[in-house]
Amino acid sequence: MTHLPESAPGPRDHCPFMPVFGAPQRMFVRGSGTELWDSDGRRYLDFLAGIAVVSLGHANPVVARAISEQASVLLHVSNYFANPVATRAAVAVDRVVGGGGQVFFCNSGAEANEAAIKLARRHGGRGRHVVVSALGSFHGRTLAALAATGQPAKHEPFQPMPEGFRHVPYGDAAALEASLDPSVGAVLLEPIQGEGGVVPPPPGYLAAVQRMCRERGILFMLDEVQTGCARTGRWFAFQHDGLEPDVVCLAKGLGNGMPVGAVWARREVAASFTPGDHGSTFSGTAIATAAVVAVLEEMARIDAPGRAVRLGAMLASALSDVPGVRGVRGRGLLLAAEVAGDAKDVAARLLERGLVVNAVTPTALRLAPPLTVTEDEIAEAVGIVREGLQ
Repeated sequence: MTHLPESAPGPRDHCPFMPVFGAPQRMFVRGSGTELWDSDGRRYLDFLAGIAVVSLGHANPVVARAISEQASVLLHVSNYFANPVATRAAVAVDRVVGGGGQVFFCNSGAEANEAAIKLARRHGGRGRHVVVSALGSFHGRTLAALAATGQPAKHEPFQPMPEGFRHVPYGDAAALEASLDPSVGAVLLEPIQGEGGVVPPPPGYLAAVQRMCRERGILFMLDEVQTGCARTGRWFAFQHDGLEPDVVCLAKGLGNGMPVGAVWARREVAASFTPGDHGSTFSGTAIATAAVVAVLEEMARIDAPGRAVRLGAMLASALSDVPGVRGVRGRGLLLAAEVAGDAKDVAARLLERGLVVNAVTPTALRLAPPLTVTEDEIAEAVGIVREGLQ
């Protein structure tokens, strides 16, 4: 009988993982709420939350119980059949987006954006397939999602990129309007650019883009993978401006660590798909959608959007008073702090002191703690930032 190895790999030459993430900075073995512990027993405050994923905190008991109970009932059936958990999750997603739509579940944000791009091509038809997105955007690392990503340096190793993508400066409504020729079928934007540096758009920009799309019959698609699920102080960032997108992509906080993403589309747009146009073996699998239901119900119970507003304002204000912080931007509990010095060096110093953040640009730290973070934890984290910047 063959047995799996019992010990961890030894020398780095024998690391079992492909080298796509770089050398890990720590080995985390346990979490609770905003806290993490590494393999040496050291405690950390997690103000990155798996990059806006663990929005209800590590080892959240409500989500853990839902996953555990579902695992003992039904994990997965193929999409030849229905399961009641996925149906309930789809209804819940439609409700928080605003209603009147249909949902496709997938496994990640990149897959959600891939599905949205295919939906746009199916909706627009041949000759109207171009997707316009923004410079500085990030939509994923699969090939079409990467092509939509407005970062040419990320394209270069994988040229030639798929055809049918166009990029314009983020926040420049005139440049976007000039790009909308008859070949354009959709505009895909982040309501706040996440990986681009936590960059909010100018006031009125997204509303202007929606108007342009409506006038031309172009799909208005929003990538809410990082900003969705109460992160910015509403269920979705587009709701701050009263927008009505045609397509919304989400993931990250939707499963609190369970790999799951989703695309929501207005019912008449979703009708452009026919059976066989798209799919995924794991679309709507019961174990993942059990997490979705638990997450959305628990977020509603604790008023997660309200917590993001209140605690985000507290965190932004406290950071602004720290010497060496040159500015704070973002919304809710998705923030970037511009710092004096190299942000990677600062993030490394903070990690040594027990605070997990990341350098989202060469000069800015990203902070996206769980929405369950406490006032005391915010005070402790800001204290660590103060020490690290001295």
